[in-house]
Amino acid sequence: MATTEEVKKLAALARIRVGNAELEKFTSEFDAILAYVGQLEDLDLSQDDSLRDKPALRNVMREDGSPHEAGAYTEKIVVQFPARAGDALSVKQILSHD
Repeated sequence: MATTEEVKKLAALARIRVGNAELEKFTSEFDAILAYVGQLEDLDLSQDDSLRDKPALRNVMREDGSPHEAGAYTEKIVVQFPARAGDALSVKQILSHD
């Protein structure tokens, strides 16, 4: 069973404000969610032999290398960018550390 302190910690991690009035509601909803997900423990996940014969998945990666020489497009980008300082492109700050 979830406690109100656990719900407060989860809300802080998710960066959402939960008022004291909503705290009890979220605690009971959290318990319902955990009970629902807990149904996964009842599943029989033993594999039959047909599933074991499949080849393992793998990533196909390209070789490392330069697709073009460094700086080939720098001037074209810098000319089109509205705010810049030398060759550095200046963008609006979207993250804050509040």
